[in-house]
Amino acid sequence: MTDIDWARLRAAATDAMRHAYAPYSTFPVGAAALVDDGRVVVGCNVENAAYGVTLCAECGVVSSLHATGGGRLVALSCVDATGEPLMPCGRCRQLLWEHGGPECLIESKTRPLRMAELLPHAFGVEDLEAVTGETPVPVVPERLAAWRGRGTVFVHPDMSAGQQVWTAYWERSAGDDAGAETGVLEEAPSWDDPAEAITWGLARTPRVVVVDATGTIFWAGEGEPPVEIPVRWS
Repeated sequence: MTDIDWARLRAAATDAMRHAYAPYSTFPVGAAALVDDGRVVVGCNVENAAYGVTLCAECGVVSSLHATGGGRLVALSCVDATGEPLMPCGRCRQLLWEHGGPECLIESKTRPLRMAELLPHAFGVEDLEAVTGETPVPVVPERLAAWRGRGTVFVHPDMSAGQQVWTAYWERSAGDDAGAETGVLEEAPSWDDPAEAITWGLARTPRVVVVDATGTIFWAGEGEPPVEIPVRWS
């Protein structure tokens, strides 16, 4: 905490505040943050005639963070029109948690505060990776994250060392718009239990189809079975 140059950060935040676009509230805000590689990124509030889409100064900071190379926020100063420290709103606290984490420091009028103090019991990426009970959600490779929720996973039996196992593949066109480009997004490992293959599939898309050894097709996805696959897997 002692090695943060708060005066420098506040001066940068104050300078950013002078560029704010706040014709409706007449409440300009500036913010400046120290990144873990030593650079400083800034932002100011940008209002809109549709009030709900106003951008807070901290939004600008996060955009600047990634536009200039990424990294993690270490400390942030947010100021009002007088250059005095201003607390981030609730929405921005969530933004700062995402990009700075619980130890990111926020300047206040009394002392720097950790994000863990400003946003106790925060919601974070860990919550997205958890499911009811002790079973972790299978990880979807980052390069495929944009496809999550689309396409279809087909679960089917296979042979390994003379034994029947279950595997799957994620097809990107099935279940998408007609005429969409075909192709397999990802192939699954193999399991002894088809339920594990289905769990793998449901982590990727709500459309999961099981094809058994006889070629019979079953619905194992979310919701009611579609007309073309009327029988649910059990």
